Amino acid sequence: MSERDDEIDRGTESGAEAGTESGSEPGAESETGTFADGFAVIPAVDVQDGEVVQLVQGERGTGKRYGDPVAAAERWIDEGAEALHLVDLDGAFEGERVNAPAFEAIVDAVGDEVDLQLGGGIRTAADARSLLDLGIDRVILGTAAVENPPIVETIAETHPGTVVVSLDAKDGEVVVSGWTESTGLDPAAAAARYESLGAGAILFTNVDVEGQLEGIDRAAVEAVVDAVDVPVIASGGVASLDDVVALREAGAAAVVIGTALYEGTFTLREAQRAAAGDGAE
Repeated sequence: MSERDDEIDRGTESGAEAGTESGSEPGAESETGTFADGFAVIPAVDVQDGEVVQLVQGERGTGKRYGDPVAAAERWIDEGAEALHLVDLDGAFEGERVNAPAFEAIVDAVGDEVDLQLGGGIRTAADARSLLDLGIDRVILGTAAVENPPIVETIAETHPGTVVVSLDAKDGEVVVSGWTESTGLDPAAAAARYESLGAGAILFTNVDVEGQLEGIDRAAVEAVVDAVDVPVIASGGVASLDDVVALREAGAAAVVIGTALYEGTFTLREAQRAAAGDGAE
């Protein structure tokens, strides 16, 4: 057992005790909001240096820029988005939120119209709660959850169902700190442990195929889905409507799509139709 595994196991034990005392199931979440109406397609709005960027394999400096974050958010809502996936890329790399003004502007502009989930640089429970109180619907924890597993339980105690634990996998292992540090954790095993700590959903990103438009790794997604009962949001590698259908069939509750939408490989409406089972083109 690695040191990371041991840290998560200790957090799991305390989370199980807390769940027993409260009489509720740790990690249990009602199917509301984004996940209430079946498989959801969620456009990505990843921000670096104040602009929308899509990275290749999560590597800094590989990104293509797509303009103003608020304009992107409004575009996806106009095209039918019911949720948006927001990431502070600078925050993910630097360990602190850098693009806060851009995300505050998005909340002001569209926060009443769609569900918003935000990650990147959130390292403390206080940071997470401030975002939830600002109007973010779900906070995404990656590095913070791996380095301090009980943070998931701490946030869930006051804001149940709002913590999405991000498990970014490269070469079959969870990576953190802007996808630069391997943890030795198996994504499926880690997902189960975070569910027991109160995670309301798992975001699984396959960094190996991220931003390349070369297709998904269905087996990797299925392994995570099979390990938990909470919703699994899949991300990374979506290159076609067939990939959207495959993720739905794999049991994911939602898919985050970035590059394929920004590059016009297919439209959001087309992806939503495929997600609804109306046929992939």
